Amino acid sequence: MLVVAGLLEVVWAVSLKRTEGFTRLWPSVLTVAAMIASFLLLARAMTHLPTGVAYAVWVGIGVVGAALVSATLMGERLSGVQVAFLALIAVGIVGLRLATPGQVAGVEASGADSAVNG
Repeated sequence: MLVVAGLLEVVWAVSLKRTEGFTRLWPSVLTVAAMIASFLLLARAMTHLPTGVAYAVWVGIGVVGAALVSATLMGERLSGVQVAFLALIAVGIVGLRLATPGQVAGVEASGADSAVNG
């Protein structure tokens, strides 16, 4: 859910440029729809993850994704140093997610621990 929310953030960030200040209808509709869906999925993911981790992963996916899409599809240039720092952000996203207990097979990890211990 959180990954999809992050990918939708990429969609709205990239499509936002195409709205030309919300003067073009269909790019504006896509941008707003992706924003709403992204926020709803983020909110849902936050019911199972710590706020700081969920938000950091969501923003990180958006930052790295928007930069890569802009570089590959929109012709914006990234220097080697920029690519290296984007890679560090990506490693941080994966690390945060792996180090954070979340929902496993429909049961929250903290709930499963208390059920076993309690």
